[in-house]
Amino acid sequence: MNQFSAIFNFQSLLTVILLLICTCAYLRAMTQSLLDKNKTGFLGIFWKCARIGERKSPYVAVCCVVMAFSILFSE
Repeated sequence: MNQFSAIFNFQSLLTVILLLICTCAYLRAMTQSLLDKNKTGFLGIFWKCARIGERKSPYVAVCCVVMAFSILFSE
């Protein structure tokens, strides 16, 4: 299997982005200083993902459930 298959498959790309948002929000909840010191630059992407996960948590949770059902019951 190709190592870049998540980039070319839209459902896999959405899964990776959703997992990144959830992971960053969890890490920020456990250790705030880890992500808060890098608000700009390349590592600022992780801080922004954590903010999305915190502020839009009901929507992220619904997306996680929908993505889980689509992965389990598709194909």
